[in-house]
Amino acid sequence: MDGYQIGLIILVAFYVLVGISMYFLVRGSGRRFIIAGKRLPLFLIGTMLFAQALDANATLGNAGGVYTFGFWAGFMFPLGLALCLVVVAIWYAKPLNRMNLITLADFYFRRFSRLVEVPVGLLMSFSFCILVAGNLAGAAWIIHMIFGVEYFPALLIMSVLLLAYTFSGGLFSCAATDIVQLYPALLAFVGGALWIFFSIGGGDWGFFAAAIPPGYADLSGLYSIENGALLNWAGILALGIGDVVALDFMERVFASKNPETARRGCLWGAGFTLILGLAASFIGLMAFQFLPEIDDPRSVIVLAATAMPLGIGLFVMAGVIGAGLSTANGGALAVSAVFGRNILHRNILLPLHRRKAKKLGVSVEELAVDWHVLDNRLLWWARLWLIPVMAFSVWLAYVKPEPGMMLVLAFDVVFAGCLVPLTLGIYWKKANAYGALSAVVVGSILRLILFFSVGNPAFGIFYIPEHLAGLETLIPPVVSLLVMVPVCLLTQKQDPPKHEAIFEAPSEEEVARAIRY
Repeated sequence: MDGYQIGLIILVAFYVLVGISMYFLVRGSGRRFIIAGKRLPLFLIGTMLFAQALDANATLGNAGGVYTFGFWAGFMFPLGLALCLVVVAIWYAKPLNRMNLITLADFYFRRFSRLVEVPVGLLMSFSFCILVAGNLAGAAWIIHMIFGVEYFPALLIMSVLLLAYTFSGGLFSCAATDIVQLYPALLAFVGGALWIFFSIGGGDWGFFAAAIPPGYADLSGLYSIENGALLNWAGILALGIGDVVALDFMERVFASKNPETARRGCLWGAGFTLILGLAASFIGLMAFQFLPEIDDPRSVIVLAATAMPLGIGLFVMAGVIGAGLSTANGGALAVSAVFGRNILHRNILLPLHRRKAKKLGVSVEELAVDWHVLDNRLLWWARLWLIPVMAFSVWLAYVKPEPGMMLVLAFDVVFAGCLVPLTLGIYWKKANAYGALSAVVVGSILRLILFFSVGNPAFGIFYIPEHLAGLETLIPPVVSLLVMVPVCLLTQKQDPPKHEAIFEAPSEEEVARAIRY
C-alpha cells in the first residue's frame, strides 16, 4: 500500500468511529435523532449546511464540468447551492424554524393538509434517494480509483459504513463527521489550488491561460446561448431556488436553537461553499496545462491530487469522499424521517388509532400514550426506514453509477411542484390546500412532459428546440404559480386557508403526537 491508501483507510475509519460515538447523545429520542433536539449552535448549523451543499457535484462534478464545458458549467454547482442558502437565509429560515417542525413535509401538513403532505413527502423522498445514490457512487468511484477495488464492492463498503454511523447518531453523527471531514478538506482544496498555481505555474496565470480553450474562462457562459448560457442559468436557478425545498437543508434549519441562528448558519454555509467551490473550479481550469489529456472528466480532482504533496493531496481525496458521505448521510436521514413520521406515523398508524377511538366512543387524544413513548417510536421508525432507503439508493447507484440527468430531473420535479406552495404558504394568507395540490400536480407533470419534449417536435405545443435547452427547468415553476393563485382564490369557501399555522409554535409533546402538528 502507498501513502494515499494507508492515509485514506485511517481517515475513513476515523470518520466512522466519530459518527458511531454519537450514539449516546440520541438518548432514545426521535426528535434528538432527526433534529438534535432543536438545540444546535451557529458553528454546528453553519458547518452542516456547508457539508450538505458540498456534495460530489460541487467537487468532482465541478472540476469535471469546468474541464469539459467551461468555468460556468462547473462553478454553477457551488454557486447555485450557495445562492440557495442565501435565499433560505433571507426568506425561509426564520419562519420555518419558529414553527418547531421535524420534517419539511410537516409544513405542508400544518399549512395545508394531509392531501398535500403525502405527495410532497413522496416526491421529495424519491428525489433524495437519487441524491444519496449519486453521492454513494462518487465515494465508491474514488475508492475504486485509489485502491483498484471493483465498483460494486466499493459501493457496498461505503454504504455499510455510512449506514452504521447514521443509524447510530442521526443528526449528531452528521454534525460530528462534518466537522472532521469538511474543514480539513477546505484547507486542502485551497492549499492544493495555490500549490498548483505557484509550484507548477510559477505564480503566472498566463502559463495556465495559454492552455485553456477559448470561451472557457470568460463570462460568455453567462450570456451566450451558443456557449451554454441558458443551460448554465437553468442549473444555477434550479439549484439556487429549487433546492430551497431540499429536505437536508431544512432539517438543519429546524435543528437550529433559534431563528437567528438558522439564518446566520445559512450564510456561514454559503460562504464556505463558494470558497471551496472556487478552489475546485480553478483546479479544473489549471488542469488543461498539466493534465492535458483526460478520458474521464470525473478524474480531474483525483489526478490533480496525486500531483500535490502527499499531505495536501490526501486531504483533497478524503474531502471528496467526505463530501459525498456527508451529503448522503444527511439525505438518507431526511428521507427516513419523512417515511417514519409523515407517511407511517401520521398517515398509516394515526388513522388506525382514530378508528379505534371511534369504536370506543372517545377522541384520539384520549387514547393517551405517553408522548415520550411516541418520541422513542419515532426514533426506531426513522432508524428502521434507513435500511430500505439505503438499499434502494445502493441499487440506484449500481444500475446508474452516473445519475446525471436522472438527478437533475428528480430535483427539477420537486422545484416545479413544491417550491410555490412552500413560498405562498408562508407569505400569502389566501394560499389553501386545493391550490397547493394543484400546483404540485401540474408543475410536476409538466416538468416530466418537458423532459421528453426537448428536441422532439412530436410533443407539439410542449416542444422545446435543443438550442433552448434549459427552458424546461424554468417554465414549470412559473406555470405552477399561475395555477395555484386562481385555484386558491376560487376555493376560499370550500377550503379555508390555515395561515395562522405559520405563527404557531407547538410544544414538544404536541409535535410528538403528530395529531394537529
